[in-house]
Amino acid sequence: MVVNANTKKGFSLVIVESPAKARTIGRFLGNDFVVEASIGHIRDLPSVAGEIPEKYRKEKWARLGVNVDANFEPIYVVPDEKRKQIKKLSDLIKGGAKEVYLATDEDREGEAISWHLVETLKPKVPIHRLVFHEITKKAIQDALASPRSIDNDLVQAQETRRIIDRLYGYEVSPLLWYKIRPKLSAGRVQSVAVRLIVERERERIAFRSASYWDLLGNFTTTNETNEAKPFQAGLISVGNRKIPVGKDFDPSTGQLLNPNACLLLDETAALNLVTRLLPLPAQIKSVEEKPYTERPYAPFTTSTLQQEANRKLGLTARTTMSLAQNLYENGYITYMRTDSTNLSDEAIRAARNHVLNEYGKDYLPASPRIYKTNVKNAQEAHEAIRPAGSSFELPENLKGKLTNEQFRLYDLIWKRTVASQMSDARGKRKQLIVEIDDAQFSVSGKTIEFPGYLRAYVEGSDDPDAEIADREVLLPSVRPGDVLKTLALEPKSHTTMPPSRYSEAALTKVLTDKGIGRPSTYASIIETILNRNYVFKKSGALVPTWVAFAVCQLMEKHLPDLINYDFTAQMEDQLDAISRGELGHLHYLRDFYFGAGAGEDSPSGLKPLLNHKTEEINAREVNTIPLIYQDTKAEPIVVRIGKFGPFLQQGERTGNIPEDLPPDELTFEKAMELFNNAQRAEEPLGFDPESGKPIFVKSGRFGPYVQRGNPDDEDKQNASLLKGMTPETIDLETALQLLSLPRNLGKNPANDEDILARDGKFGPYIVCGTETRSLPNGISPLEIELDQALELLAQPKFRGRRGGAGKPTEPLKAFNESPVTGKQVKLLSGRFGNYVTDGETNATLPKEITVEELTFDRALDLLAERAAKGPAPKRTARKKAVKKTTKKFVKKFVKKTVRKTTKK
Repeated sequence: MVVNANTKKGFSLVIVESPAKARTIGRFLGNDFVVEASIGHIRDLPSVAGEIPEKYRKEKWARLGVNVDANFEPIYVVPDEKRKQIKKLSDLIKGGAKEVYLATDEDREGEAISWHLVETLKPKVPIHRLVFHEITKKAIQDALASPRSIDNDLVQAQETRRIIDRLYGYEVSPLLWYKIRPKLSAGRVQSVAVRLIVERERERIAFRSASYWDLLGNFTTTNETNEAKPFQAGLISVGNRKIPVGKDFDPSTGQLLNPNACLLLDETAALNLVTRLLPLPAQIKSVEEKPYTERPYAPFTTSTLQQEANRKLGLTARTTMSLAQNLYENGYITYMRTDSTNLSDEAIRAARNHVLNEYGKDYLPASPRIYKTNVKNAQEAHEAIRPAGSSFELPENLKGKLTNEQFRLYDLIWKRTVASQMSDARGKRKQLIVEIDDAQFSVSGKTIEFPGYLRAYVEGSDDPDAEIADREVLLPSVRPGDVLKTLALEPKSHTTMPPSRYSEAALTKVLTDKGIGRPSTYASIIETILNRNYVFKKSGALVPTWVAFAVCQLMEKHLPDLINYDFTAQMEDQLDAISRGELGHLHYLRDFYFGAGAGEDSPSGLKPLLNHKTEEINAREVNTIPLIYQDTKAEPIVVRIGKFGPFLQQGERTGNIPEDLPPDELTFEKAMELFNNAQRAEEPLGFDPESGKPIFVKSGRFGPYVQRGNPDDEDKQNASLLKGMTPETIDLETALQLLSLPRNLGKNPANDEDILARDGKFGPYIVCGTETRSLPNGISPLEIELDQALELLAQPKFRGRRGGAGKPTEPLKAFNESPVTGKQVKLLSGRFGNYVTDGETNATLPKEITVEELTFDRALDLLAERAAKGPAPKRTARKKAVKKTTKKFVKKFVKKTVRKTTKK
């Protein structure tokens, strides 16, 4: 809470979402204001059965949290962790507030938070809605001078979206649990995003590569009056037949699309062509030169900021939005959730002043550049993302105030905004055609005569000046008929490549282009499909799992409308129409859930669409993905989704599929390898000399391991391979050593306790009583001796994942004193991960925030959010029993829920 008054009667209460935003706004207000945070949404639909109010629990629609039989009335509940904060706000209102200003964000979510605050707090004093798109003194003063009332259309649009997402998720997800696997989820945008990623992987699986050859010629001018200038040109045709490139091949067959028009060279033909052409004279056949101009890019929207930050800075969508939120709440940039590319007059003046002062009048267009937005909606802010204020703060002035990641993102936004008001880049493009007998070679060049906006910003580049130089391709000054000297003709081999997988930036772009979802939700969508194991990341690309294939297979065949791109985009348009007051929300909800009319061609609603799906859908069929190997005539091979993960099947043969193996890498050869590995796993390495039991090397869901005993033995023992080991290197002796862990190294003379060498989740370590130490790299738990263990135990204890090894006890990061406790705020490493503390409250550091990204303000926000939830509940001895009961309940609930959806 930011208090600029002594909380006597007659103060104005300003409510925002976050403590950081409260602190920033508090700096601009006078002594008659108190600024407090709601800490996000204060009400929502019930998330678990226990939150459903008692009076509704027997209703058939209760699990949805929405009364679908009475105008889709939502049931809102206040989570336990929010009650403390609501009481705090209520006490402030009752304790002397003369008026309440709701200063939540200006989009649908912010409008809804304001509405929920009014509905929950029921203040009896005047209520005003403050709207601003940047947190500066002028913006706050302007908002105070012209407050408005809550926009009910925006509130209705947010509520409708929330209800639609709840109905979609709660009606479709149980079908996935019942037919594929528990804990899966379906979502209006989420499922479409998964489909996009799966379809791209299918294209990669179906892709057939092609090889082709061409020549790279090295030439130089022979004009005696000028200095010789060598250049390279690629072969484009021979005898009026085109030399093919990648796009000339059919990706599904690897064959030429038009073999009569193209000349396909192999290595022998390419070498023969070199022999024929090299002795012959070369000359310039044609020179084509054209001027060009390049316009600067529009200022950032939410979508383009996420794309560029991913490409240029390597940031995930989640990290980009978290950093942008922090920059906004601390008054450095404008609101970061926007579809608009428009700049205010104030921003245009600031950008043009910077251009004039930094680059000169040649770089300033005669009139301001105006960018039009194609997105028609009333949800988002009406200005692009730009530096805040009327005179943009130079990035270098903020280096000491921002973290490295915050600075890089602000610098990116600053450059893009300033460049958007600069002159066009101008230059010339030149193409030379070189002829040797009936063969033609081509090369293109480019010169930049005036860099224009490129001086400030080059998309995807950190150093504009260096990028400008790299963009130029200089060619010699020649004329048609000029004779050239052929220095070399080099045969070059090429192989066509499958379509690239989606990166976060590419997925964001295609969702935006198709009009699916809102850019402000893309970060959470990507995070959800990663957490649900629908996709995983490999070298920054999003790779679908086989479970994602099964889900798409089910929905494409049985619920095609729900993952149809056009249908999903139309839903977004209709939700935008509700926000503009052009469409009634009840009419839309009825059509979506119950269906539009009763005509034969009327679109079917969600509920009738799901009727009888449990009986119709064959679980074995949707969990079987056929693999089509065009180059073999082997017995069909399929991927099956089983209880413990995906596996291969061919007749009676089966084989485990490694979790990190991308689907397009499951070639026929790889499949045979996995089958052979599975077969070898059935043959023992040997037998344990003590027990006589067989010893196996197996590959499981979580990697390779050794096993003592047969699979059906109740007392069989497993041991994972150590880091660096592979199944091929394991012999009987090594397997027995692994199964011998933990090793007793002997007694510790200091306390007469045994010292054990173990292998654990976080690597090998030793343990003696309550003391643990991780083993340094290069020391194996199979080889460590007692004296080495004693030496490790004698070293000072460090704080780490086991509390016994790893990082020192010093904080990972230290900040100033907390305004609440007066103690230093620190970031520490604990048993369950990194956390922030102010000496009294501990708050877990979210995974998406790195140590480097954590700022003092963000640390205070995390502590405030944790403190608002109250003390953590104590663990009880009944935990395991509760866990088992919960599992039984969930299983029963899933079956019951799916059966309900099939009735009627």
